[in-house]
Amino acid sequence: MIPPRRDAGQAFPIYITVVAGLLFLALAYLAVGQASVNRSGAQTAADAAALAAAQSERDQLAAQWVKVLPDPAKWQAIFEGRATFVGPDPCERAGQLAKQNDAVLNDCLPPGLLKYRVDVRTNKSVGRSVVPGSENYQSTASATAEIKSLCTFNPPAGGAEGDALPALTCNGKVWHLKPDDTTGLPKPEDLFDVHLAG
Repeated sequence: MIPPRRDAGQAFPIYITVVAGLLFLALAYLAVGQASVNRSGAQTAADAAALAAAQSERDQLAAQWVKVLPDPAKWQAIFEGRATFVGPDPCERAGQLAKQNDAVLNDCLPPGLLKYRVDVRTNKSVGRSVVPGSENYQSTASATAEIKSLCTFNPPAGGAEGDALPALTCNGKVWHLKPDDTTGLPKPEDLFDVHLAG
């Protein structure tokens, strides 16, 4: 009489192989997830750094505008970003924001008037995983922020006369200004919008 076949012993190695394969896939997906989180952190740091640089320039432009308030002939250059800066380099502020987001500022430059582009690298690596070399991989990201003037005005043909300054319209709001009165002036965010370039 032939004894019945026992398939249980033959199926066990197949079961082990399938479980090992599924475990490897799970670890691989985990590594991909870690890389995605790291990349997201890099992009957050880049966005924050670019906006910080642009906001720093915006604040300096607004301060310059207050200085030349009595001379409307100089306003347009400021609203176009052609003013001479005397304050801190906006890229210093970008570096601070990158650091706060656990990243390093690799590059920061204005590719044109009223723009700042930054490149950052995360301090943390993806970490050890089943993907070889991931423990040494640090994510990088870039971002560009733009500064947009929100104001328009019609300068008088012969410049300001006495206490008369042109009305300044910023984002639909009209400001009636006086050369010797710096109270109640538009704030930097009233004069300029700062946003990430799409």
